[in-house]
Amino acid sequence: MEQIFAKLIARTTGIGERQVANTIGLLEEGCTIPFISRYRKEVTGTLDEMQVASVSDNLDKLKEIAKRKETILKTIEEQGKMTEELKTRIDSSWDSTELEDIYLPFKPKRK
Repeated sequence: MEQIFAKLIARTTGIGERQVANTIGLLEEGCTIPFISRYRKEVTGTLDEMQVASVSDNLDKLKEIAKRKETILKTIEEQGKMTEELKTRIDSSWDSTELEDIYLPFKPKRK
């Protein structure tokens, strides 16, 4: 999953994929943004604090989208309406708006 995140964040921010992957690794270890930008420049390829914060923010967003995707897949599966094409569309989508648009027809209605 981290490789996918690294690719998506690198594309969004314009930072090298390797730098993003290394930064994600440090963030997952619990390192703070100021610590990474000041003391781990050799690992991140001299990313500044703003770039590390951008990677961190994008990582948080992608994690939220991944959780939402799991919920959506589970809900549609429970309804028995899951098709291979639908699963592929959900798996390949990393835009929250697009994901919700795909899910809308399957969303349980309130009574």
